[in-house]
Amino acid sequence: MSSSKDIDDLIDIMAKLPGLGPRSARRAVLHLVRKRALLLTPLADTLQTVAATARECLNCGNIGTSDVCDICTSNERATGELCVVEDVSDLWAMERSGAFKGRYHVLGGTLSALDGVGPDELSIPKLTDRITTEDITEVILALNATVDGQTTAHYIADHLESRVKLSTLAQGVPIGGELDYLDEGTISAALNARKTV
Repeated sequence: MSSSKDIDDLIDIMAKLPGLGPRSARRAVLHLVRKRALLLTPLADTLQTVAATARECLNCGNIGTSDVCDICTSNERATGELCVVEDVSDLWAMERSGAFKGRYHVLGGTLSALDGVGPDELSIPKLTDRITTEDITEVILALNATVDGQTTAHYIADHLESRVKLSTLAQGVPIGGELDYLDEGTISAALNARKTV
């Protein structure tokens, strides 16, 4: 027979999710329990299915339900372009934009001497192999504008410089952004990347 401990356990698990603390988790669990038939039961079924079927793409590192993801197997993707991202969440953000029609490579993080993360802990050797085996003509380094992200981008650029065309995402003022709300680094990057009108 179920007890309130089961509900407390669910709240504790939910509180570990990004963006949710204990209070938000309690509200979410209360809502799920109140809407049991509409939300909780389908959520439980879907979680069980995803737990059984989700896997990392053997080719790019994306998360899907087959050994090779839909992006890697699609014939409609530009095969010569490879967009390198830090994490799957970055890949999904790029896909939401609909702007990129090539393929991806997920590094699984960034280089960090402080955390002991070197090239072998990331999928950089696999990236190098893909350049050759997939006839990649351009690598787009879509890494975050952090110290570790830029260090990783420079490391990859140094290793691929003579083998393939390299590019990075433009950086600067976002659409709809107001200068008063931007940090100095963003303003500096935007000023340095200015273009003629």
